[in-house]
Amino acid sequence: MPKYRIAWLPGDGVGKDVMQAARLILDTLKLDAEYIPGDIGWEFWMHEGDPLPQRTIDMLKTTDCALFGAITSKPKEEAAKELDPELADKGFVYFSPIVRLRQEFNLHTNLRPCKAYPGNPLNYKEGIDIAVFRENTEGMYGGVEFFPLPQSVYDALCIHPKMKKFGDKSPLSEIAMSTRIMTKKGCASIVTQAFEFARKFNRRSVTVVDKPNVLRETGGLMIRTAREVAENYPEIPLWETNIDAQCMWLVKNPHDYDVLVCENMFGDIISDLSAQLVGGLGFACAGNIGDEYAVFEPTHGSAPKYVGMNKVNPIAMILSAKMMLDWLGETDMAVKLENAVAAVIEEGEVRTYDMGASNTTTDMAEAVAGKLNV
Repeated sequence: MPKYRIAWLPGDGVGKDVMQAARLILDTLKLDAEYIPGDIGWEFWMHEGDPLPQRTIDMLKTTDCALFGAITSKPKEEAAKELDPELADKGFVYFSPIVRLRQEFNLHTNLRPCKAYPGNPLNYKEGIDIAVFRENTEGMYGGVEFFPLPQSVYDALCIHPKMKKFGDKSPLSEIAMSTRIMTKKGCASIVTQAFEFARKFNRRSVTVVDKPNVLRETGGLMIRTAREVAENYPEIPLWETNIDAQCMWLVKNPHDYDVLVCENMFGDIISDLSAQLVGGLGFACAGNIGDEYAVFEPTHGSAPKYVGMNKVNPIAMILSAKMMLDWLGETDMAVKLENAVAAVIEEGEVRTYDMGASNTTTDMAEAVAGKLNV
């Protein structure tokens, strides 16, 4: 019996291409694993009205962790138009399957390393090494939304003096509401994860990024909680920044920052910015990590225009597999894999289109695999 059962979720578009690249790498490493395919993505939305069928959730519960490729996601009105005709007007509402996975399995910590490997022509500056910790289940992506705004919700919210003006200005049928719900437990968890990482890997600082001067209650809770958590890590400085200023300072002085910790939406924004500093989404790996389960994925999308072209950069997916190896405790394999990626990038003989050349997805995977045997 294999040592690990790994859920295999290619998803949509180029997710299939980069997952093939990851499989080549894992097979070369001889990871003792069984890969269990799962249904997820746009075709299951169109044909079943569910991009994450229950059978996939049931399968995931029998595995140790999951590798995930990419997902196509569209606003609910556009998604509804692509349902099979027999499913139209049956009450199906599109919800992102990756967001649902995070919530279903309480994958509370989203870790996104952004590292500038020497020799990458897309690096903004050499030496950048940022780890973004994003709270993964609460905040603006918690999914508590309304349109139109129910009368009962409006009435309840009118205890706040600033709420009534919205009803005076527009009928409730024309008001949309998305909530930003944060708990002290959720804030404490993600900040603790950031400090534990900083302590384990001897990082210089932890920076909490929010907007407490405007989002006073939710942002204030995050900042107050971060200060409390920081007391347990006296050797690691805690910095506090506003999201807008942090974006500017990352571009201006990226080397000043080490570990960033944010709520859900701000973490999504800041991690994409950080990824661009080190080459773009072709290098952006991520882990969705809970207490008992984890899903590893590149943060790029499904890139429909490149489907079937064997063109996209698989390094983000390969580095996501590296993160999976770390999480499984296969540290030697993880180190070997990252060293292989770094060597291929530094040599510069194989580069995909985003790196200014014309090598294929397969070329890059084979180049990395070749370094694993050196």
